[in-house]
Amino acid sequence: MSGTIEAVRGMHDVLPGELRSTARARAALEAILAAYGYAPLDLPIVEQRDLYLRKLGEDLAGKIYEFSFGGRELALRPEWTASVLRAYVAHLQDQPLPLRLSYTGPVFRYERPQRLTYRQFTQVGVELVGGPAPRADAEALALACAGLAATGVKGYSVLVGHVGLVRELLASLGLSERAQGLLVWSLERLRAGGPEAVRARLREDAGEAPPAALELPPGLDEAQAAAWLLRTLEAMQIDLSTGSRAPDEVVARLLRKLRRGDEQAALDRALDLLARLSALRGPPAEALPAVAALLAAEGLPSAGYAELRAILDLLPAHGLDPAMVTIDFGLGRGLHYYTGLIFEIDDPAGQQLCGGGRYDGLVAALGGRGSVPAVGFAYGLERVAAAAPPAPAEPPRVALVAPVADDDYAYAQEVARRLRARGLVATVDVRGRPLAKNLSDAARRGAGFVAIVGAEERRGRTVVWRDLARRDERRLALDELDGL
Repeated sequence: MSGTIEAVRGMHDVLPGELRSTARARAALEAILAAYGYAPLDLPIVEQRDLYLRKLGEDLAGKIYEFSFGGRELALRPEWTASVLRAYVAHLQDQPLPLRLSYTGPVFRYERPQRLTYRQFTQVGVELVGGPAPRADAEALALACAGLAATGVKGYSVLVGHVGLVRELLASLGLSERAQGLLVWSLERLRAGGPEAVRARLREDAGEAPPAALELPPGLDEAQAAAWLLRTLEAMQIDLSTGSRAPDEVVARLLRKLRRGDEQAALDRALDLLARLSALRGPPAEALPAVAALLAAEGLPSAGYAELRAILDLLPAHGLDPAMVTIDFGLGRGLHYYTGLIFEIDDPAGQQLCGGGRYDGLVAALGGRGSVPAVGFAYGLERVAAAAPPAPAEPPRVALVAPVADDDYAYAQEVARRLRARGLVATVDVRGRPLAKNLSDAARRGAGFVAIVGAEERRGRTVVWRDLARRDERRLALDELDGL
């Protein structure tokens, strides 16, 4: 580093011009959220690390800024949903449902810096707690689009998937919960690298290979199978305490490997099915019949399909044309807590502006009194502001009040207060510069007016008012400033 102190690498200094743009976008988004009945809340930036590690997924969990302090494992907030649901469980479970909550604030992720991808950025979003599908999902999707329309963003694309449908299909194949989760969390990997990339991920997760010819007896649940495996390994005089992992962790990994062998045929069918499903990408009028045909041909359940169709059928009631939606079952979102609808909204350049979905199990997972349906989404504020057209706002009227001498300074402050009361931006020279310097500085800074006050103006309660754009000058009584 040279002699200049720089921001932490990957963080972003928001300078006045950009801050004005993000403030306009934020105000537009927050006004829409308020109009839909979402009440704002604010939460700590620092949370218990375990809050995020339990449900985020390996991709986002690997980007957490985490640290130890005072004997506690902490993290900077990487997203808002888990924090909002934690606050709901702690403080709001007695409130009537549905509960509509909104938020705005910074999040932190150790991302690779690139255009409009920062390690600190701002999310604006909502959580609709206690709202079941399909109506709450349709509201969330419509609200996300309404917010973008309020900021002036045009030409965006809406991608919609359904994790519940995918999980339903995988469960019908007899796959374990863990295998289902790994496949759902690998949807983006499947789209990018094909089935073999996911198979490699599954082999990596399986861990240590079990001893040759070791097979689980049929009909054991997970606890019984783990106990049987531990007894068998001890009988085979295999010492589990010599490695870097605890014995119970080794047993769990070996058990997954054995289970994986039992369900290999189902895994192969699941990968083939997911590859075919994710290829059915397009507008609802084309993609939905193709998905229905695939489900019928395979004899697979369709409750998730029916729910997705019901959500899309409700969009016209919200003023949205379903044709603007693209069905994409290769959409994964990378977060473990999603259970139903998921969606992303991208700008014309492919930058994600907004994303969200349904997470019906998260309240219970965070210690809530029971299972509560919930859906939500978040905008990336900086990206929305960059995609929005420049606001044709009228520039503020700016005046510099220039006291001629030190004795005129107090009167200059009185003049400035009167100008601010009339809606002008008014600053007072604090450097004691000569009048010529003040006139030059005002022009350089883009001020439209200079109010000159000296001994004569102070005695007569007047100002010399110079209009820099019109190049004229006149004397005004102090009360005449109210008419400016």
